[in-house]
Amino acid sequence: MLTDLSPLIAATAQWLTRAYPPSGGALARALCEVQARQAVTVAAWLRYPTAMDAALVGMAGPGGSAALDWVSDATVGEDDQPETWAWRTWVDEVVASWAAGLLSDPELAALAVAALADGEHTTGTPVEFRRLTDPDEADRRAAALLRHPDLLAPVAELHHAQLLDRLDPGRALAA
Repeated sequence: MLTDLSPLIAATAQWLTRAYPPSGGALARALCEVQARQAVTVAAWLRYPTAMDAALVGMAGPGGSAALDWVSDATVGEDDQPETWAWRTWVDEVVASWAAGLLSDPELAALAVAALADGEHTTGTPVEFRRLTDPDEADRRAAALLRHPDLLAPVAELHHAQLLDRLDPGRALAA
């Protein structure tokens, strides 16, 4: 049973960097990809906090990118022939939405990273998400589209309430 979220993380990060591409050359592309991967990793670990959760999404599948493509007006590129876009089936809509929210709101990103402290994914392993929580000027320039709140809003708002509930489970329910 697959308990590793790496296929989901890789596909969702790839979707984000294709929908909101880097501005610049190879270094900008690498910086943008790192930021997307860190945001998606945090979001995936929040969404699937245990090995059992990861195994279940591995069996059932995350759902794919079709709804995200529609919401963000992303199109399957000409180079993406049906046999080469199977990776899109591993994109997780909720994880992409949460990652978009984290990328566009540094305070929310810091809360999310702090929420991982006691989780199974970080046990025994020091993990740092500096490019997500404290990007420098080069990070910001490289990922200008990926971090633009207005551009990310349609994706980030899809599951924003769920992310807030996950980060503050003790919040009183409204009557």
